Formats: sequence, structure tokens, C-alpha cells
Amino acid sequence: MGETTAPPMSSAPSSRAVVAPARVNLIGEHTDYSGGLVLPLAVDLGTTVTWRPVGGATIRLHSAAFDETIELRTDAEASTSLEGWGRYVVAVLRLLLDHGMPPAGLDGEIVSTVPIGAGMSSSAALTVSVGLALARAASYELERIELARIAQAAERLAVGVPVGLMDPASSLFGRKGHALLLDCATEEHRLVPLTPGIALVVFDSGVRHELERSDYGDRRLELERALAAIGTSRPSELDAAAAEEKAAAAGVDEVARRRLRHVVTENQRVREFVGVLEEPGGADLQMLGRLLREGHESLRDDFQVSIPELDLLVDLAYEHGAIGARMIGGGFGGSVLALAQVDETSRLVAAVSRDYAERAGREATPYVCASVDGAHEIDSA
Repeated sequence: MGETTAPPMSSAPSSRAVVAPARVNLIGEHTDYSGGLVLPLAVDLGTTVTWRPVGGATIRLHSAAFDETIELRTDAEASTSLEGWGRYVVAVLRLLLDHGMPPAGLDGEIVSTVPIGAGMSSSAALTVSVGLALARAASYELERIELARIAQAAERLAVGVPVGLMDPASSLFGRKGHALLLDCATEEHRLVPLTPGIALVVFDSGVRHELERSDYGDRRLELERALAAIGTSRPSELDAAAAEEKAAAAGVDEVARRRLRHVVTENQRVREFVGVLEEPGGADLQMLGRLLREGHESLRDDFQVSIPELDLLVDLAYEHGAIGARMIGGGFGGSVLALAQVDETSRLVAAVSRDYAERAGREATPYVCASVDGAHEIDSA
């Protein structure tokens, strides 16, 4: 009998990986969920999902940060009993299936360099990276703006926080060397070149925040109370004088008027900030610093989401020569962004960190960030 050739052995499916960056918002805070203007950028901290496809319809994901594994079935109702990070995975999966994604199994690992609760949107980096991995595993194509909407809805479904579109859009549409000007009402967006030679330093105050346990939702309700009273859903279309006049005529209470005043003036600061960045002769750094200072004071006094530690970090940044500084994120803890000349960055970081430790009695963790491209597939190795 002649020799027979054995069939080739099938190899295990190769692994794939996607990364979704964190974001730093230059200016435009607490404006996104009222259809306002924001100016974020994607930065070089992110969440990576490495996975391999598996037969059947089981999703298995392990979190390196929490040393926990969750397992879900895509052909059955997703469990709602999960806590922590698992809630976000459940929400993303459920929304993708509702969107039409076919069931597909995967076995993966989640690794993140985004500090949790620091105001850099660790939750959006998670929902975007998981959403992108699940879609790729199922060979399911959807527009980036659709994935941004799904990630936004997932956070609301997971923890009940009424977030806007900014965080997932930043993670998906970011471009190296640019900020993203986004109109959260129309979803129109364009890239704005960053000024060369400026470093972005994020100082994590060490005070943790959890938006679902803070007054974040209250601030939104207070703003919506003012908007309903003056008969508009687009505060970005108002100037400060018109907003004050309408609020006074409608008898809006003082708290709601202050929330409205912040959002209206913050939208204007975004426009001015973009104008300064796009000046043909180069950005006026002093003007950028003034706008950031005004933005922080408005968040502190009118929107009331700052805390003493964030105020101290902002003051120290200016004191030690930063171009500008302000709190970032939802507030009630988190971080401060400082802009600095590149050659002054090390000195600024050392001086602010030293003085903050002495005066606040706690450590501030600095992150010197660079802009990067939005979420994408990477080499799994």
C-alpha cells in the first residue's frame, strides 16, 4: 500500500488586540450632556483588550487590574448581577446585540494604564475597547460614531450616570497632534492642531471620585431646570447676557442660574480657545492661560464641582509657571490639567508635587501626556 499523508494539524486561532486611549479635555467641561462644545484629545494612556476567537457564544474576559474573570453568553440574556467593571462589559454586549451584532465567542484579557477616578475617562476607554473587540470578533462593521453612541449608552445602562458623547468620541476620533472640536448636539466634529512645544501634565489629586455616588447627576438636573424655564435645549446658542436676561425673566432660582451661567460661558471659552490655537501667527499662550483660569473658576464657583485639593493644584501650577491649569473631568475629586512649555515640564512637575504634598498632606501623581490616534487594532504581541 502506498503511504498516506496525514492532514495538517489545525492551529489555534491567533490572538488580536485593540487599544482605546484615555482622554484629556482641554476645555469645555460639563457642556457635553447639554449639547454643547468640547475640545478633548486622546492621550497615551489607554485600555487594551487582547483576545482570541473561540467556538460557541461565550465571552470570557479577565481584568489584569482586578484579577477577576467574567463569563457571559451572547445567545442568552446577559447577567445583570455583576459588579464593578463587569457591569460595563454587560452593558456594551447587550447594546451591541440589540444593534444587530451576531453572537461570537472570545477569550480575552483587559489591561489598562488609565488611572481610575482621575477624570481621564477610564470608563470610556473600557467601553470603547471592549466594544471594538467584541465587534471585531464577530466581524461586525459599524461606524465609529455608532460605537461612540453605544459606549455612551453603556455607561448610562451600567451605572446610571448621564454622561455625554465627549468621552467615547474622544477615544474613537482622536488624532495625534490634534484636539477634537465636537458639537455634542449635532455630532459635528473637526480636528484642531495643537501648538507645538507645549506639554500636557495631568496631576492626579489622589482624591477618588465615583460619578454615580457624587452630585454629578444633580448638576445635570439643576441645569435642565434652568433650560426648561427659559425654553431652550441648546445653551451653546446663547451668549452670557441673553442667558442671564432670560433666566431672570423666567424666575429661575439662583442655583439653576449659576449652572446655566457656567455652561453658557464655557461654550464661549471653547470657541475662544479654538480661535487662539488657530491664529496664523501662533497661539497667544497668555490668552490660553486666562481661558483655562476662567474655566476653572466657573467650575468652582458656578457649577460647584471642584474641591480644595483641585483648587490648590491649579494655584500651584500657575505659581510655578504653568501656561494654564484647570480641573478636568466630572469633579468632586480627580485631576488637574496643566499646560507647560516642554523644557519647563520637569521643573513644574517637581515643584507642584512637592508643594502639594506639604500643603495637602497627600501625594499628587503626575502624568506627562502626549496626544495619540483614536482607538485601533494593534499587534497583539
